[in-house]
Amino acid sequence: MTLEFSSFGRRFTEPTGTRELMEDLGAAMAADTPAMMLGGGNPAHIPGMLAVFREEFAAILDSEREFRRMVADYADPAGEQSFRQALAALLNREHGWSLGPENIALTAGSQSGFFLLFNLLAGPRPDGSSPRVLLPLTPEYIGYADQGISGDLFVSRRPLIELLPDRQFKYRVDFDRLPVDQPLAAICVSRPTNPTGNVLTDDEVARLSALAAARDVPFIIDNAYGLPFPRILFTGASLVRDENTVLCMSLSKLGLPGVRTGIVVARPEIIDALAGMNAVTSLAVGSVGPVLLRRLVETGRITQLSRELIQPFYRQRMEQALGWLHAALDGLDYRVHKPEGALFLWLWLPGLPISSSELYQRLKARGVMVLSGHHFFPGLDDDWPHRQQCLRITYCREEEVVQRGIRLLGEELRALFRA
Repeated sequence: MTLEFSSFGRRFTEPTGTRELMEDLGAAMAADTPAMMLGGGNPAHIPGMLAVFREEFAAILDSEREFRRMVADYADPAGEQSFRQALAALLNREHGWSLGPENIALTAGSQSGFFLLFNLLAGPRPDGSSPRVLLPLTPEYIGYADQGISGDLFVSRRPLIELLPDRQFKYRVDFDRLPVDQPLAAICVSRPTNPTGNVLTDDEVARLSALAAARDVPFIIDNAYGLPFPRILFTGASLVRDENTVLCMSLSKLGLPGVRTGIVVARPEIIDALAGMNAVTSLAVGSVGPVLLRRLVETGRITQLSRELIQPFYRQRMEQALGWLHAALDGLDYRVHKPEGALFLWLWLPGLPISSSELYQRLKARGVMVLSGHHFFPGLDDDWPHRQQCLRITYCREEEVVQRGIRLLGEELRALFRA
């Protein structure tokens, strides 16, 4: 029998960068000889944070009421209510906002949250229009690219590239070339940016917010690595919001990717819509993450841990990996995006004699898993050579794994440039 898929089925079973990433990660983890995992987005296993999570689990197991809330009862379609109340109170204390639980929805991970948000706002509408989401700065997150039920939901433009000392560079929004004349459903940025570690300046954020307001569309900020938790930021940045802003957060980068808890902070109209979509697609969002973290959020300890444990851990790992990369590539033609946050180094090889996707395959054959940069340009239609000159490298794995993987990367590049 030949199984015929629907348009929806074909849309989400075709090869994608996200699927390639996750399948390679799974195969590498199951292999007899573990690969050097420098490509995935899994956060580091920080011993101090794992100890805190174990303490919180133990406290829940000692409380019949909390244990039942975690595993034995459905939550509200917008997510576990006491966690949403605690988070609203935390954001109000930290940033002077006036939020309530009606401003917060939980989703089954950030990826699911963006799927709901993007398809709620963009794509075909009853009036015949089909507005798209503007990504004002590419490279951008690989997980956005294939989210649209109806196909390509995104439009973007090349960034400006500022060359910096010490073989670094920085992407900046090219405001003069943004496609503001096209029908837009929303403007979306990640801050800090996955994959590059870029942090948009407060001025860039303010200009994009004003542009969204002028077009009367939501301004979505993917804050998975930002304030107030997990605070993986190595530069100054302010967290701002207004009625037009949709702020997306996550429990994953605290060290809890397995609990699959995404957070959306927005005006009640959007939260109500997401709650309805949650109810239809999954009845309710899982409660393990929200119940586990409620006490840490309620007391504000989560921001203390982010400031005193998580951020210093990643800063040290970043500086260490950056030093190894400079040593491994000394004498070659390369630049690294200024690492301002998130979990990655973004390597640019202007004279690379093969494509980054070919380099990815060559490194994979040597047991080094990175990510080819060409996956990270959703919505960019022009054939820009820069797309095939970049790699994303994570520094979250064990130190010896990161050091050896970077050394092998350097060996492979030296062989290529000598050929």
